[in-house]
Amino acid sequence: MSLPTHAALLVIDVQESFRHRPFFNEADLPAYLAAQNALIAACQHASVPVIRILHADGPESPSNPFAHASGHVRPLEGLADFEPAATFVKHRHSALVGTGLDVWLTTHGIRHLIVSGIRTEQCCETTTRHASDLGWQVDFVPEATLTWDMTQPDGRVLSADAIKARTATVLAGRFCTLRQVADYAQEATTP
Repeated sequence: MSLPTHAALLVIDVQESFRHRPFFNEADLPAYLAAQNALIAACQHASVPVIRILHADGPESPSNPFAHASGHVRPLEGLADFEPAATFVKHRHSALVGTGLDVWLTTHGIRHLIVSGIRTEQCCETTTRHASDLGWQVDFVPEATLTWDMTQPDGRVLSADAIKARTATVLAGRFCTLRQVADYAQEATTP
């Protein structure tokens, strides 16, 4: 598979803020970071712009991990150090709401988005749906997304793996094409 032309990689909310949330745990973090970093490297190798999206909201207080005052609205430790083509700070779930990202993408002729980041079912899924509805072609790379177990309304725990499977199921063929990091990494290693 060749990397899509006129594409950009979105690295959504991969930030230290999450380490300071009660649900955070490191169980899936190493595999996620390996996949995310490999995807970034493949896109850089193919000259696909990599865009950093950070999330900030809530009270501007040092005790709020999503406030700039906390110092945690910065790249997650372990994420590859990269020079983003652009950086946007969002205040809603979709990276396309009120950030100027849509203008940047249009101005730069980007017609295809590759979605990765944190959380799978929240900002990554919402951005994917929104981008598709606005006319972008979207690749969603589940292994380059991260989430955590959640408690359902009836009290049962829904595992992170189940959430990722559900997200992939509802997005595939409707809002995006599902891809694997290997699809892009293979392209990056082809002479």
